[in-house]
Amino acid sequence: MPMKSRAEMIRNYINAYNNFDIDGMVTDLDENIKFVNVSDGNVDMTLKGLNAFREQAVQAKNLFSKRTQEIKSILHKEEETEILIDYHGVLATDLPNGLKKGTELNLQGRSVFKFSVDKIVELTDIS
Repeated sequence: MPMKSRAEMIRNYINAYNNFDIDGMVTDLDENIKFVNVSDGNVDMTLKGLNAFREQAVQAKNLFSKRTQEIKSILHKEEETEILIDYHGVLATDLPNGLKKGTELNLQGRSVFKFSVDKIVELTDIS
């Protein structure tokens, strides 16, 4: 069976994310996945390992009634692939930072994926 391309793995991940499909999100992730979230230039979350990623994904899933990442561009580099995304989400609950249930979030960001032969080994979300 041919290996999945980087773009195919990324599209699978984004499609699963948009459909709240946690199992689909982790299909192409390495057992030792490193996940980093950068917001306003600051690292606000770092996770290591598939179990930690899955737990965080389940928690995040419950924060939104709707969420969509739309890929605007894909740039393949030797060691990584960077995508630019438009993000739209609707909160399903009030957040500690004061945002209320029903608030719509519209953001632009980028995600950087690093790969082993056939898995995503690192994902950095930057907004």
